[in-house]
Amino acid sequence: MSPSQEQQQEQQEETLYISRTMEASIRLALIGFLVYWCYLIISPFFMPVIWGAIIAVAIYPLYVKLQALLGGRKNVAAIVYTLLTLAMLITPTVIISDSLINTSQALAGELHQGKLSIPPPKKSIAELPLIGEQLYSVWHQASTNLQATLKEYSPQLKQAGQMLISAATGAGGAIVMFVISIIISGILLAHSGNSYQATVRFLQRLTTPEHGIQLTLLARDTIRSVAQGVLGIAVIQAVLAAIGMYLMGVPGWGLWTLLVLIVAVAQIPPLLILGPVIAYVFTYADTTPAVIFAVYGVLVSLSDGILKPMLLGRGMDTPMPVILIGAIGGMLLSGIIGLFVGAIALALGYELFMAWLNRGIELDNNEAEQAAR
Repeated sequence: MSPSQEQQQEQQEETLYISRTMEASIRLALIGFLVYWCYLIISPFFMPVIWGAIIAVAIYPLYVKLQALLGGRKNVAAIVYTLLTLAMLITPTVIISDSLINTSQALAGELHQGKLSIPPPKKSIAELPLIGEQLYSVWHQASTNLQATLKEYSPQLKQAGQMLISAATGAGGAIVMFVISIIISGILLAHSGNSYQATVRFLQRLTTPEHGIQLTLLARDTIRSVAQGVLGIAVIQAVLAAIGMYLMGVPGWGLWTLLVLIVAVAQIPPLLILGPVIAYVFTYADTTPAVIFAVYGVLVSLSDGILKPMLLGRGMDTPMPVILIGAIGGMLLSGIIGLFVGAIALALGYELFMAWLNRGIELDNNEAEQAAR
């Protein structure tokens, strides 16, 4: 082949390479645009779908029992589950909302009529550490001249009111999202077999056939562990606190219950909320019931130390601290959804790291055995 022919062939190959590169780039750009477009379309449903999947995975063992009670009818079981779960979500919401509305109306009416009065604090309030003296001073001022106290602290009260309104608005939006998520979870449960197979195939494409199944089961167990060990304990503590405050006649017990639930989910001791409530109970209740309520509140706050080792990480090979750190870190990073996403991500990362580490040890052992031979 002459030099001119070689040069012409090289030019043709270069042109063909450039053409193929441009064609591949255009295809990748179109695929990327299509993926981004699909993401924009489904982004409004992203959070409800994730929550629906989490709820479906967490509730699946109970769904199987319900399905067996209904003669194995999956669709009927999914409908019954959805209706029962919506009732369990809406009923406490209505009760707590009714408590908040009644308390707010009563306080507003008494304040408008000039009949609102604050009971004077006991001397023991001033002996509380850190905030005792300041709390006693403000409380005493409010009990003697409420109008002057409200005027003095009106900027702080307005700011607190705005925060409460914002929190109530966010809570209302969260409840609507959970209603949608529960409906989605019912649909996923009705098609649980297909959902499981799709998840396994997706993870198998990312890893290997064996690891795909293992990671699917790990994600499932992590979701159930966090649901039991974090949300489950928070709900138990909130319910116990609500019972105690309701029996003691604490005003606005619904609001305090909601705050207890929030701090318990955030892995903060509920005594942060129950402490001031206990102090307030001592101002109007007899000593014996107040002491019993105080002990009860402390036990409720400390109950997670007993329940967490029993529920968090149960039935899993992944250590409990890994799940707990993932849940707390995920929540700090992404809110309540991070409880699950963070725990799953850290658990998967831990298992993949341990698999890589153990594989390295196995290879070293094999090489040592071959060298010994």
